Amino acid sequence: MPRLSVNINKVATLRNSRGGDVPSVIDAVRVCLEAGATGITVHPRADERHIRRADVHDVAALLAPRRADVEFNIEGDPRPDLLDLVRDIRPHQCTLVPVRPGEITSQAGWPADAPVDTVRLVVKDLQDRGIRVSLFVEADEAPVRWAASIGAARIELYTEPFAKAFAQGPEAAQRSLRRYANAALLAHGLGLGVNAGHDLDLNNLVVFRTLPCLDEVSIGHALISHALYVGLDRAVRDYLAACQA
Repeated sequence: MPRLSVNINKVATLRNSRGGDVPSVIDAVRVCLEAGATGITVHPRADERHIRRADVHDVAALLAPRRADVEFNIEGDPRPDLLDLVRDIRPHQCTLVPVRPGEITSQAGWPADAPVDTVRLVVKDLQDRGIRVSLFVEADEAPVRWAASIGAARIELYTEPFAKAFAQGPEAAQRSLRRYANAALLAHGLGLGVNAGHDLDLNNLVVFRTLPCLDEVSIGHALISHALYVGLDRAVRDYLAACQA
């Protein structure tokens, strides 16, 4: 089964909407771990509208004694302050994501015509420090080959198009899944690991989990939304069950 990495950004969004420390990001991470999550993801944006720099340090400190069992993934655009934070924390994985001005959430993967030399230098620098680098890409041949050409260890397939296809019905879902399967098999053949994330939920995950060579899914918004009704512990357990073939 793919590893489940819980994105805790929405916990920080709720906290920041009121100010103060409630709900606690650290308490949320503890609940996720107790429920069996084997990965935690944060995406600290430049404006700190959800996860803050201090949160990243606090989460890293909490996870340090469990480094062998729980992976820490920091994702974001390769801006200088984010890269400095990643170098300082040294998480298991850094997922590099392109950012569009004014976006609320990620809207696309890296295009195949993204600047190769710039991203390659970042990838090499982080991986030389023992940090696995994953690149957020569309499920198409060109961006997968682009990611392999610059030395990334993994890709993260942008799954919003699959989620939209799934909502249209079984035939559309299967057509979309075949596209993702082709991308995953190509990535595997090129020596890349395969992660996935964005708009995966309890309904579409039971189909997407069948993707060949799938190493990890990163899920935040849908999982935290589910937790509003059933509690965070139950929500994590439900998503772990949905990951199982």
